[in-house]
Amino acid sequence: MSASALPDIKLLRIFACVVRNQGFASAQQELNLSTSAISTYMSQLENHLGIVLCHRGRGGFGLTSKGELFHQETLRILGELEGFERYASTLKGELRGTLNLGVLDSTVSDPALPLAEVIGSFSGLHPAVHLHLQVQSPYELQLAVLDNRLDLAIGSFFSRMNGLVYQPLYREQHWLYCSDRHPLFDGRRIPAELITQQRMVGRGYWSQAELARHGFKHSAATVESMEAQLILILSGGYIGYLPEHYAHPWVDQGRLRALLPATFGYQAPFSLILRRGRSREPLIQNFRDLLRTQPDKP
Repeated sequence: MSASALPDIKLLRIFACVVRNQGFASAQQELNLSTSAISTYMSQLENHLGIVLCHRGRGGFGLTSKGELFHQETLRILGELEGFERYASTLKGELRGTLNLGVLDSTVSDPALPLAEVIGSFSGLHPAVHLHLQVQSPYELQLAVLDNRLDLAIGSFFSRMNGLVYQPLYREQHWLYCSDRHPLFDGRRIPAELITQQRMVGRGYWSQAELARHGFKHSAATVESMEAQLILILSGGYIGYLPEHYAHPWVDQGRLRALLPATFGYQAPFSLILRRGRSREPLIQNFRDLLRTQPDKP
């Protein structure tokens, strides 16, 4: 593609936003544009390229095969452009731009991850940087970092993706819990065989092998977040794993009980991830340095 054939960067940003939101209507708020205006811009981009990028209509939004390829290239170009803008800012002695950060849910109560303190320090040192924080599943976090939609992400990743760097942080303790509404709550010397027969809450990002590793052959319910898991456990209809720090207030209230800790429990290794080749970018480097130097919490 010659220089004269390059589309307007604004059109590329709109295209990326539409794909990220999976449709024109969903992208309205982020773009602050009407659906008709978004449609006009998308038509301009398609006319400029001479290809159809996406299907829209009653059948729903979807990329064409060429649209998929162009979207991958669009993300690469926009990522490199943002990196260049950051580099230009550092030449003036100040950090600007946007830092896109992702994290697993329910980490706010984890004393091993002082994320609020790190963000506070970072925003104080770099007030001109816009921070975009997202809470996503492990798979979504890795994919977003790989696609340059996130610059950094923090989570526990059971399977790793090529092209990412994993920096170990700490290990998060999980126990198997039931609530005061569950028949096992008041039991003593409960055999492991009885526990594995209970209705158990699994996580959508767990494979069958991962489920078996935690002592169960199948799950009776599936969740995508710790809050959803907690709700189902508190209902009394299910048992399930929770991070110790997240369950602690409910244990103190007498609402949750850990089942057979000597048998059921595991530690989830948490890592900071970034795309390979981006470690020297100023915003990423500064945030990583702050995370490393943050004092450990008791």
